[in-house]
Amino acid sequence: MFLRHTTTDIKERGTLSINPAKTCQPIGAMYAALGIHGCLPHSHGSQGCCSYHRSTLTRHYKEPVMAGTSSFTEGASVFGGGANLVAAIDNIFTLYSPDVIAVHTTCLSETIGDDVPSFVHQAKMKGSIPEGKYVIHTNTPSYVGSHVTGFANMTKSMVDYFSESTGEARDQINIIPGFVDPADMAEIKRIAAMMEVKIVIFPDTSGVLNAPQTGVHHMYPEGGVTVPQLISTGDSRATLALGQVASAPAGEALNSKCKVPLEILDLPIGLLATDRFINALRTAAGVEVPESVNDERGQLIDIVTDMEQYFHGKRVALAGDPDQLVALTEFLITLGMVPAHIVTGTPGKAFEKKIEEITAKCPVKVNVKAGSDLFLLHQWIKNDQVDLIIGNTYCKYIARDEDIPLIRVGFPIVDRIGHIYSPIVGYKGGIRLLEKILDAILDRQDRDAGEENIELVM
Repeated sequence: MFLRHTTTDIKERGTLSINPAKTCQPIGAMYAALGIHGCLPHSHGSQGCCSYHRSTLTRHYKEPVMAGTSSFTEGASVFGGGANLVAAIDNIFTLYSPDVIAVHTTCLSETIGDDVPSFVHQAKMKGSIPEGKYVIHTNTPSYVGSHVTGFANMTKSMVDYFSESTGEARDQINIIPGFVDPADMAEIKRIAAMMEVKIVIFPDTSGVLNAPQTGVHHMYPEGGVTVPQLISTGDSRATLALGQVASAPAGEALNSKCKVPLEILDLPIGLLATDRFINALRTAAGVEVPESVNDERGQLIDIVTDMEQYFHGKRVALAGDPDQLVALTEFLITLGMVPAHIVTGTPGKAFEKKIEEITAKCPVKVNVKAGSDLFLLHQWIKNDQVDLIIGNTYCKYIARDEDIPLIRVGFPIVDRIGHIYSPIVGYKGGIRLLEKILDAILDRQDRDAGEENIELVM
């Protein structure tokens, strides 16, 4: 394998990225748009871009991802894609009748400077947007940011286009879940239901990208946040934004536009981050935490207490999205593990500072880099070995080359199934993560044990 030629000599690279730990903004925007009920995402660019974005999401979620495209050719690339978008809006509403078209831009349309709001206005003047239907948009050039910032931009556009304040407060809490799988969004809703708190979660891909197989195809599955719910977010009691990178921009926009009080939290992955989420939800809604939630917390703590000797001191390398890595790093430290090397492809010095704060009391100096790639992670591992790797499918090459167990967490996971049905957030999600970590550690222990030492019972 070519990775066996990865050098241990680390040099600063300003322009060259090797095996990036991210993908492009439009993918995140498309995923967020699918979290609106009856929404058809639309890629304003070439047909090839849209095909790539759809295929990446389809491979991760194992569900057919529908989206439209402006299908740029040479003419649109030179003279602009306005005519293409206006025609596309008319065709989409005529043929597929979505409630919402969510337009995101690509490198090509951004580079030539297409004015998407102007094109949407032209479509409206032509009568191509039926009464009661909507077209929203966000700017997502692939040459900046990552899929996480694309998700954030589209989620913010939901606020910009839909959220309204009538002055009549609603007894509900907004939750912006961040770039997580449908099962995680469903778990957040389950926890809120256990606490008897009415929430509006947006976007919401549960019931959309993990819908059951019934033998009947639905262009628009039953899941997703509805337009009336999005409009109502301006009258909610509070907003909880889960994740500084993916969720905070929408929460800040809602606070600025409708004066809805905002609290920015880490993703509720692991014990402490879930504690903070539960407490914030309790405070915002003015309710008490039921014993059923405390029981789930106790189960998580029970496993940590019973299995601490297997976690303690194990060194871990992590790669993925910044919001997930922040919460995962804190969880690993809670378990007595050592997060030795951490990289994200999403740029941002704030991420590095946050990780340094979390790991300040670690027994070793932790390597952390934002806007980086898996090549650097591999170099770090070659110079300083670890016991586990936590990351997406693309980490499997490093895991194979260095003979290190890989725990698949994050996006994309294209070589396994089940992740879209099993959460990693909340106490139940923490238990699932503990099981995955323990399985990896104990499988390796069994593999390497001599016949006289292999354990039958832990």
